[in-house]
Amino acid sequence: MLRGFRRSSTRRSVIGLAAIAACASLAAAAATAALADPPPALFAGGQNGVVFAHGAGHGKPRRGGAQQLAYHFGSVMTNGAAVKSIFWGTSWNQGDDKISGMDTFYAGVGGTGYAATNTEYTDGSGPVSGTVSSSGHVIDNSMAPSGGPSTSAVLAVVARNISNPTTNGYYPVYSDQKRGNLGYCAWHSWGYVGNTLVQFAFFFNLDGDAGCNPVDTSGLHIQGLAAIANVSGHELSEALTDPHGDAWYDSSGNENADKCAWTFSGSLITFTNGSQWKIQGNWSNNAYTFGGSYLGAGSGCIDGH
Repeated sequence: MLRGFRRSSTRRSVIGLAAIAACASLAAAAATAALADPPPALFAGGQNGVVFAHGAGHGKPRRGGAQQLAYHFGSVMTNGAAVKSIFWGTSWNQGDDKISGMDTFYAGVGGTGYAATNTEYTDGSGPVSGTVSSSGHVIDNSMAPSGGPSTSAVLAVVARNISNPTTNGYYPVYSDQKRGNLGYCAWHSWGYVGNTLVQFAFFFNLDGDAGCNPVDTSGLHIQGLAAIANVSGHELSEALTDPHGDAWYDSSGNENADKCAWTFSGSLITFTNGSQWKIQGNWSNNAYTFGGSYLGAGSGCIDGH
């Protein structure tokens, strides 16, 4: 959900020189960011498309035909996503419920009705694939920073932990640090690991975080796991439909999950491995036009039920 400064010429003019200098200092690294980094204190890699926390004034479902998703001629993930999660920070250990829980999440999300909510979007060569494969996780016990890391810092974590990147690779990075007073829960981006352009994302530790809590009352998952699972579905969907910030988004810059942030159908979503999750829906142009949104007429939010 992060698309840097794709359409913000004013913001680019203000911080562009600093961003370019920051990228230049990383030119010798194995991984290079696809976008210039703004100061991390502002936003981790850009304001557009991040999952804003409750009360931040963003992320409400957009209504009206003018807010349909439009194609901007970039690529989508027609081969699905090959996922390997990275848990970043000194406090992670193999017995953590959130690690095993997210392994279960990614092992079961492919081929579901939820994953199929993304498949109406195409890049001309074919539609988004609802296939998701998972190779588990790796733990990076280096110290994760407090506050919001830059896109290049997160991409560097990916680069040192992924030895065989693939073009359909999606590498979510889960920090053990909380977001503090920052107004967002997670984001996604893209960049090069060696010569391979990959997709990646960043997530804060959302334990006890009311602003990023989907309020899953099922009792199936601890709160912190339920919270990162919900925003993980959000980021995965946007990586599939707008992996490089130039494919599907509306006239306000919202990607398909942005338009349905913090809205739920009221039913848990069952994955192919039998696990169940409370996950927000994604915007469907077809549902807006022909009906079927769980929010009723004037919306296009669906979750695969």
